[in-house]
Amino acid sequence: MGIVSAEKFVQAARDNGYAIGGFNTNNLEWTQAILRAAEAKKTPVLIQTSMGAAKYMGGYKMCKVLIETLVESMGITVPVAIHLDHGHFEDAKECIEIGYTSVMFDGSHLPIDENLKQAQEIISLAHAKGISVECEVGSIGGEEDGIVGEGELAPIEDAVAMAKLGVDFLAAGIGNIHGPYPENWKGLHIDHLEKLNNALVEQVGRKVPIVLHGGSGIPDDQIREAIKNGVAKVNVNTECQLAFAGATRKFVNEFDANEAEYMKKKLFDPRKFLAPGFAAITESVEERIDVFGSANKA
Repeated sequence: MGIVSAEKFVQAARDNGYAIGGFNTNNLEWTQAILRAAEAKKTPVLIQTSMGAAKYMGGYKMCKVLIETLVESMGITVPVAIHLDHGHFEDAKECIEIGYTSVMFDGSHLPIDENLKQAQEIISLAHAKGISVECEVGSIGGEEDGIVGEGELAPIEDAVAMAKLGVDFLAAGIGNIHGPYPENWKGLHIDHLEKLNNALVEQVGRKVPIVLHGGSGIPDDQIREAIKNGVAKVNVNTECQLAFAGATRKFVNEFDANEAEYMKKKLFDPRKFLAPGFAAITESVEERIDVFGSANKA
């Protein structure tokens, strides 16, 4: 199917009780691993670039072209959305202009009135081009590109106001955080999620897909419970980072212990050196897809 907007397949997930993975990429190998896993599981997928990752990779246009080219060259048949994750206002506008098929405008650090005002403009610009939009109210815990949150519960009235603007999917904090979860984390507030969904249905008149940020480290049973209660997109990044780092670290340690043998096999070649990390990310993504219940939904 190739590169598409995300609103239809995320809404289908919301309507049918499963979730789509939004997986952040950081380079060529990560992008290949995510696409390989999605194709193997026959699931739609959002490949996401944060503002920081896009800068590292050479800019939004470079990210877009990389994903598009790999989808074609790898013969990917499942729906793939190119998504901006936690984008500021100008970044969201830039990604709309260059052809991302989905954007997240994160105005959660702004006063709610300003957040809504800027979100409305982004939604109008994006929808005019058939691009899906995610917005955030409240603040997701942890840190993402300099935006810091403490794991708050999103105000329901703010979520309703944002949904009324026509946002395609909504990021709303329910106790989740970015990055590794501390030992004293209290878990997801499913009761708040239930209240949020009830308010959206009653006051907006539709089942608005909820996005669970910080999907790495949340127990599987809590993720499944959140999906039952309206979460239709789950973001994953840290888990892949840890998998990649762990596999690479193990390879380096083995290299140091058997340097002569490894030199003989030319395992210093980046294509071989990065292979364990590539495999680890692929496995991690496939495992998450199974938890989300989106396999064979393409």
